[in-house]
Amino acid sequence: MASSPAKRHYQRTLAAQDAAGKAPGQLMTGATAYEQHMAMLQHDRLRLRQVQSDQGKAELKRQMLPAYASYIEGVLERGNGAADDVVSTIMVWCFDVGAFREGLQIAEYVLAHSMAMPDRFARTTGCLVAEEIAEAALKALKLGDTFDPLILDRAAELTAKQDMPDEVRAKLHLATGRAVLIAYADDALPPAAELQAAIEHLKQAIHLHSACGAKKDLERAERLLKKHAAAPPANAGDGASS
Repeated sequence: MASSPAKRHYQRTLAAQDAAGKAPGQLMTGATAYEQHMAMLQHDRLRLRQVQSDQGKAELKRQMLPAYASYIEGVLERGNGAADDVVSTIMVWCFDVGAFREGLQIAEYVLAHSMAMPDRFARTTGCLVAEEIAEAALKALKLGDTFDPLILDRAAELTAKQDMPDEVRAKLHLATGRAVLIAYADDALPPAAELQAAIEHLKQAIHLHSACGAKKDLERAERLLKKHAAAPPANAGDGASS
């Protein structure tokens, strides 16, 4: 059952007060709202362990996420970057269920305060954010679906100064370049400016990781760009009659 607006407001206010009272890097342990949501998170993790299917886990997370929304809003509103297992976990869950905008909103807070991921996560925060978005995009594009380029751009912007393996950053460049090619039907010619940007991303992907799989995409993008150069001007042949 969904909580009432009054309860959500209370949870958000309490979370904001708790987060505002903790210094950067300090643990949120002991804060009332945090302890309440950690207890809920531990219970939810036990439920997830009982599900073997990745798709089933994602669907269960999708059902669980609204219960954490007020807490997350409060922390993001007034938090100072205290270590927070709830915030980090919910960020990852958002990526897992395809709520990329919400996940990146949390990521902005986490990265701005240089918050480390809990020990159970093997990757650094910046690496995790970049790779989760890149892999989700590449999976969608492989199936012939589109992927919002603004999501890719935002992920790249947030992680631009983060340390990560070159292979991971190459995935993000590859996904960004490939997304342009997939966004248009086979018989449609993408705008020249978008193609040029895609080419730069694909070249950077190859530079960072030569075996990333971008070479055929690059060849196609360059062929399409040449079509622009060969195409007559839009007004060619128009008379000046009046």
